[in-house]
Amino acid sequence: MGRKKCHRSIHNYDSSQKKKIPQIKRKEISQQCENLLKLCSDPIYTTRLWESYLEISSILEKINRLEEMRMATTTPRAEAIMQFIEWLKSYGAMIEGVSIGEFAGFDLGIKAEKDYHANELVLEIPRKVIFSIETAAPELSSIANDPIIQHMPQVALAIALLVEKHRENSKWKPYLSVLPRTYNTVLYMSARDMIELKGSPTLEVALKHCRNIARQYSYFNQMFQSNGSSNHVSQILKDVFTYEEYCWAVSTVMTRQNIIPSEHAGEMIHALIPMWDMCNHEEGVITTDFNINSDMCECYVKREFKQGEQIFINYGSRTNSDFFVHSGFVYPDNKNDGFKLRLGISKSDPLFQDRMKLLEKLEFPASNLSFLLNTTSEPISDQMLAFLRVFSMRKFELDHWLESSKVLDLKHRDCALDTVVETNVRKFLLARLKLLMANYPTTLEEDLKILKTMMPPIGKMIVELRASEKKILSQAIDYVEQWVKA
Repeated sequence: MGRKKCHRSIHNYDSSQKKKIPQIKRKEISQQCENLLKLCSDPIYTTRLWESYLEISSILEKINRLEEMRMATTTPRAEAIMQFIEWLKSYGAMIEGVSIGEFAGFDLGIKAEKDYHANELVLEIPRKVIFSIETAAPELSSIANDPIIQHMPQVALAIALLVEKHRENSKWKPYLSVLPRTYNTVLYMSARDMIELKGSPTLEVALKHCRNIARQYSYFNQMFQSNGSSNHVSQILKDVFTYEEYCWAVSTVMTRQNIIPSEHAGEMIHALIPMWDMCNHEEGVITTDFNINSDMCECYVKREFKQGEQIFINYGSRTNSDFFVHSGFVYPDNKNDGFKLRLGISKSDPLFQDRMKLLEKLEFPASNLSFLLNTTSEPISDQMLAFLRVFSMRKFELDHWLESSKVLDLKHRDCALDTVVETNVRKFLLARLKLLMANYPTTLEEDLKILKTMMPPIGKMIVELRASEKKILSQAIDYVEQWVKA
């Protein structure tokens, strides 16, 4: 269970002080959204990722300028936290042994108010205050047949957040008041930030994610404007829905979402778990579960914590690329880290059909072949090795293995193959890894020096990601070089 990071200053928007965007601007915004939807849906995006991203960003800048019509009031952080704690207690949450505190490098986190032993119960959060489409925003049922709402539960949860945020006298106001107003996710990065990811496989993932969110925003903007009185969600969000608001809602869900049992037996739903989602990440065992009998989320400490220390939880096994794009942080010395390596067979290869048939026998997918270089002493997985063997075989070897009943032996590291094939595998892989390292505009040593300087959080996070990827590549290169010599 888990996902989150980055608590920022708390800004409570007072719906009574919002101004409506003038109709003339709304018309211009709608036109820009139409352009945005076309651009985000254009298949050429896949071959012109960076150029399309810049075009999308340009349109979004125009939309942001047109949508800047809100006035904000600010709730002092201490007051918001106090109201939040009282709200949780009023619904029966068990939070007596902890508090919300500030920690260097994390902003807000959960602070131990007593000593805790490993596996000791620390939090119990009842379903009544767990934010989901079952407990919040009943208006969502009015657009339940929308294909995006139906098939993308994270998006449905983001829209539910906005409904509750802009509803007068929402039950969830104390929780919404302690949520960050901005995040370090890629949605908050500029083109100048993004270009610093040049050479990283994470850049493609980040650009596609930004494209998807821009497309969703333009889709919902058109829905809320054209169906302003036909459904309850549009009635609430028509005058207040903006790209900035949607980025906030999506980032809140991305960084904090969890999956819990539904009230309906056998189903699982996405949800936000107040207070528990204030815990920051640390590697270790996962010690959170949902107790169906008590209808509560129960969190046990994963190790010993002394009074005054920050209590951490484990968000699960994710690479730093995943954390970077979806949670807005990079975890130092991540034991679950990996470098995504995309490989494929060229259709111009005279043996393309034979190679693809053999890969099919080995149960590889027909397309989107990618492998993960890991941080262990064996960075090359058996799956990757099997693919490289097929990639390097000659005609008679392909014929042999296509007829063999022991084709799965190719996935075994000690499978006996012709020396020429094994040599070609190692030489190709070494050349490919060195090329990937050379694609970065900076070296690992340069990045490590940059990290010792003062820099903004997002800039630091980008360099941390680059450094973590280069460490994996460097380790893999050393491994293959020794392999070649052997």
